[in-house]
Amino acid sequence: MPRILAFAAALFLAVSPVSAQCAGENLLATMPAEDRAVLEAAAASAPYSSGNFWRATRGDEVITLIGTYHFDDPRHQATLEAITPLIETATTVLVEAGPEEEAALLDMMARDPSLMTITEGPTLLEQMSPEAWALLSDAMSKRGIPAFMVAKLRPWYVNVLLAVPPCAIAEMADPKGLDGMVIDTAAAKGVPVKALEPFDTVFDIFGAMTEAEQITMIEATLLLEERSADFFVTLADAYFAGESRMVWELMRKVSYEQAIVPRAEVDAEFAKMEDVLMAGRNRAWIPVLEQAAAGGPVLAAFGALHLPGDAGVLALLEAEGFRIEPLPL
Repeated sequence: MPRILAFAAALFLAVSPVSAQCAGENLLATMPAEDRAVLEAAAASAPYSSGNFWRATRGDEVITLIGTYHFDDPRHQATLEAITPLIETATTVLVEAGPEEEAALLDMMARDPSLMTITEGPTLLEQMSPEAWALLSDAMSKRGIPAFMVAKLRPWYVNVLLAVPPCAIAEMADPKGLDGMVIDTAAAKGVPVKALEPFDTVFDIFGAMTEAEQITMIEATLLLEERSADFFVTLADAYFAGESRMVWELMRKVSYEQAIVPRAEVDAEFAKMEDVLMAGRNRAWIPVLEQAAAGGPVLAAFGALHLPGDAGVLALLEAEGFRIEPLPL
């Protein structure tokens, strides 16, 4: 989940009394060897498919890139210790959303509740089938949100909330993840922190989808609800192994298995999601990264899934003449 979406979820979930420990199963670790090999091959077909820590250089310009995981995890501490010297010597730290962007998003949502809630027209209860609504009501109840409130939430916001499994609700009261730790460290060292994108990017992301598509996305997510803790654990473990792209391919595999449409249609949907959630944003980030690098060494911290792929940040920087090299972590 992008950092700004995690913060958007926190605006609502921070008041939830529900808490639990995520003790799911790593689905990649328990997968049959032949199935895992297929996923590994698919992930490896993307440029720069493995690794969270990279350096991009072009002449005197230096950008150090660290892929992040937006949820809290004790394993972040070792990463932070490794990159702190680079934060200290950076002229700028770039993140998806800094404190100013989070404050602006909070203010915007407070001033205009219609951004998050349905103020006119049919509610979600009226738009969804009885079966899907029952699943959604149960899923949100586990997150501490009663059905009468869920019915009035906009579909995009429900999707954001569903991205946080019930077992991770407690940490959303003050979501840090590696991004937040980098921001706090830079602030303590007096290093300027700037955002890669505007605070209202969340609305652009979901604005690219119709409400019907957003509701379909809710229904697809609900099919995985029973294993949400497993997917959460799998994502975290894959991230710390430097293999976040594997989870993207795992989700594609699950979609193949559950879909009632041809694989080509599933692939088309994944291509659209990748462009909306990652590729389109990556392309917009490149000029921001270049401008910052012109003023001295930069450390950029953003979601690890933005690194790999033909339209990943690393490949896009390479196309602009940067030399890309992995760094040990």
